[in-house]
Parts: sequence; structure tokens; C-alpha cells
Amino acid sequence: MREYEIRITQQALKDIRKLSPKMKNKLKSILSEVLSKTPHEGKQLVGDLKGNFSLRLNIYDRIVYSIDEDNRIVYIKRAKTHHGD
Repeated sequence: MREYEIRITQQALKDIRKLSPKMKNKLKSILSEVLSKTPHEGKQLVGDLKGNFSLRLNIYDRIVYSIDEDNRIVYIKRAKTHHGD
């Protein structure tokens, strides 16, 4: 089965720039090894974020993303803490 394309939003790029080099490497690994192959591994979100998924980057930070099944694209929306800045 063909892999999902990963696209990163401007907001997620801002979040990524603030990550440590170690977390950037971990994010890169998660994107290429998990989300591009099995994006439904994340937790489905509810409430204001319904329709999105979340996957843990570390104890504080989460990757928030949506999936376009028809075009096999994963849109990375956030890569930061859900506990505030």
C-alpha cells in the first residue's frame, strides 16, 4: 500500500522551529516511520478538535494532525504542548 504524503501547516512550522534538535529528530522519525504509514495510530480528538488526531511527541508535546483519505495526505497542524506555551 502506498504511503501517505505529509504536509506541514504554517502554524506547525512555527511550533517545530521552537523544538529542541532532539525533538525535531524524533518528530522527523515519527512522520516518516509512523504517520506516513499508519496515521490512524493516533488518538481521535473530540470537542473543538474533532476530526483531528493526536500522537505523543514527548511527555508534554503532541502532534495534532488530520487525514485526507481520498488523497492519502496527512496534514500536520500542531507540534507542541497542549498545556499552554
